[in-house]
Amino acid sequence: MSKIISSESVNIGHPDKTCDTIADAFLDEALRQDPDSQMAVECAIKSDRLFIYGEATTKASIDYEAIARSVLKDIGYKNEFIIDKYITEQSPDIHQAVVKTELMANDQGMVYGYATDETPQFMPLPIMVAHRLMRQYDSYRRTTDDLFLADAKCQISVDYDNGIDPKHIETVLISVSHDPSLDNGEIHRLITENVINPVLSEYSQYADENTMLKINPSGKFTIWGSFSDSGCTGRKIVVDTYGGIGRVGGGCFSSKNATKIDRSAAYYARYVARNIVSHHLARRCEIQVAYAIGEADPVSIYYETFGTELVPIAQIKSYVAQNFSFRPSDIIRELGLTRPIFKPTACFGHFGRPEFPWEQDKS
Repeated sequence: MSKIISSESVNIGHPDKTCDTIADAFLDEALRQDPDSQMAVECAIKSDRLFIYGEATTKASIDYEAIARSVLKDIGYKNEFIIDKYITEQSPDIHQAVVKTELMANDQGMVYGYATDETPQFMPLPIMVAHRLMRQYDSYRRTTDDLFLADAKCQISVDYDNGIDPKHIETVLISVSHDPSLDNGEIHRLITENVINPVLSEYSQYADENTMLKINPSGKFTIWGSFSDSGCTGRKIVVDTYGGIGRVGGGCFSSKNATKIDRSAAYYARYVARNIVSHHLARRCEIQVAYAIGEADPVSIYYETFGTELVPIAQIKSYVAQNFSFRPSDIIRELGLTRPIFKPTACFGHFGRPEFPWEQDKS
């Protein structure tokens, strides 16, 4: 029985992604100066106003306004922004519960990790194609002298055979912001030639003349970014993870340093699930990990292989127990998460990208 599954991605000019990028730029600057920084500084944006808020306990000297303005300029904003800032230190109640002789979980909560063998990146095909399209669009629009602008989103619909193996890309839907001088015909031609066709050629086994293309179906998209919508850090957790195929936990990633299990443990759960699949123990794997604040060991770990396990589940659990530790200190140490590596994660997904340490095979 076939079924069609859709996933979306958004570009850096989408106001939520703009806020994620600025927040992770703050985090990287803090870690660059002080690897022990405790950060959760977020943003909200609307029109020409940016609000910077949150908690920071760090020895770093951070010019928040300069960093934000640099990111906004790189994205393509020409206007000046009014910036408001309200930042406090981490609650001492939380600090004493988390920072002990060994680092403890900073909060209760559960995270998920997911992997599948349907792509070389061990990610679902719809989200991988969606991210690839947005990356291609972002590269292309920067060459067009502002004929195409930074705000964009796309959605990929894939037909799956038996609900497991991708069979055909049914629909490519993409909406891109643009200069008013461009008409719909020019937009269709330029986006098809310079964005869609190059990407679909990389996925030629799934795309053909029957793949439907929908380009700017609403018509004009000339008001973009914060002037067309508001944005906040952490509102795109499905885009950031598995495109709705694998489940996600309750917390976002961007702005948070690695002592926050919402981020570090989600990365580690992906790392473990990916290794289970890459080592041919299962074709698909999802892991749920739950924590209690002030404790290092998870309160529960749950494995789901959707009937695709290639060895007994007991053997998978034994493999994980012998090779991985979900204690926060061990996660940070193994993945090197005190380094300033987070700004690049803010757009085009946190997973399926080989430059990140949680996307590696463990020998």
